[in-house]
Amino acid sequence: MNFQVGRSINQGKQKRVFRALGVALALLCMGLPALAEEASDALPPSPLEITAPDPLLPEMVVDRPLSAQEKIVLTTALDELQRQGLAKLQAGDLPGALETWNRELRLRRFLGTAEEVKSLSRVGEVAWRQSETTEVRVITARLQEIQQQVQAQTPIDYDLLLKIAQAYQTMRARTPAVTLYDQLLAQARQQQNKALEQQILTALAEMQLAYFDYPSAAAAYEQLLGIAQQQSDRPNEEIYLKQLAYIYQQNSQPTQAVAMQQQLVDLYRKQKNFIPIPLLKIDMGDSYVAMGRADLAAPSYQEAFATARSVQQYAQASDALERLAALYRSLNRPEDAIVVYQLLIDVQQQSYNTLGKLNTYDQMGQLYRASGNTSQAIAAFRQALQIAQQLNYKVGYFTTQIEQATQPVPVQPEPTAPTP
Repeated sequence: MNFQVGRSINQGKQKRVFRALGVALALLCMGLPALAEEASDALPPSPLEITAPDPLLPEMVVDRPLSAQEKIVLTTALDELQRQGLAKLQAGDLPGALETWNRELRLRRFLGTAEEVKSLSRVGEVAWRQSETTEVRVITARLQEIQQQVQAQTPIDYDLLLKIAQAYQTMRARTPAVTLYDQLLAQARQQQNKALEQQILTALAEMQLAYFDYPSAAAAYEQLLGIAQQQSDRPNEEIYLKQLAYIYQQNSQPTQAVAMQQQLVDLYRKQKNFIPIPLLKIDMGDSYVAMGRADLAAPSYQEAFATARSVQQYAQASDALERLAALYRSLNRPEDAIVVYQLLIDVQQQSYNTLGKLNTYDQMGQLYRASGNTSQAIAAFRQALQIAQQLNYKVGYFTTQIEQATQPVPVQPEPTAPTP
């Protein structure tokens, strides 16, 4: 009996709990629309979608496009709004400028899509430069809406789509810009429009490089290089090779960088333009060193020196010799390094690089002393001391170097054999 009573009590409690849950759920469901409406009210409308009547628009009894005369009047008024916004920006009133320009943008759509896109791009660039992310998002959303409308039309206005892509790029809206540029690139290739293809690839390459996306930038520049070489467009070929060499260097791809640099060297030789070659060959030597190819680095530095000396570029000639000497020292080839330093002294003499000569004599003295050639070490340090006295610079240091070099090297006693 007690068991039955307990079960009845538990059942009663369960029924009351279920009824309470049901009431709570019903109240919650009734409140959801109100909550959603409240959340919706909390979000401000886009300033480009405000539909309140504007006194700059003519009163129209029926929905119709503006007449030619009405468009002229409206264009004049909107140009004035544009100037007012700029004046506010220059006065430091950025919110006021954006408010004025947003009104202008709302009304620009009455003048046609092309006019609206042009103005959206202009204001969007200012918003990006001023770090107004909300305004950038609003303008990007409006451009995407226009893009969908244009793509739904027949025939598609690809020129207008290109302007939209350029507007995205202006505001650094990378994802929609790349997506639309890719679509336009496919269309340009289908139409075999090489000029447009080159224009789009250039935009993609520059944008990807600005975001340090080196693989994507390289892919675009490689395609541009192919077009330039097919068309024997030497000026652009030079530009693209330089960009690719830079990209591959920045992306730690020395093999690819050297390939681009060698093409540049070949191009300059055909043009008999030897001025840029020394720096290129020095960079190539550095890339070979990074690759562990000293056998290729040394000839590259040597060629850089020879070319630089032939065109009297003494700074580049010295730079090439200094790197070559450092390479030989890293390979434990002091005799070769000494020969290079002797050449370097001659170049520094021709270019009146007195401080450079002082440092070179110091390096030679260190190498001679390390190899046990005391007399040559002292001679090099004395040459350096003379220059140091003229410059009143590091006199004590070289005096010490000479004193240390003249001191006999202590003989190490031979180890004695252990007694059995």
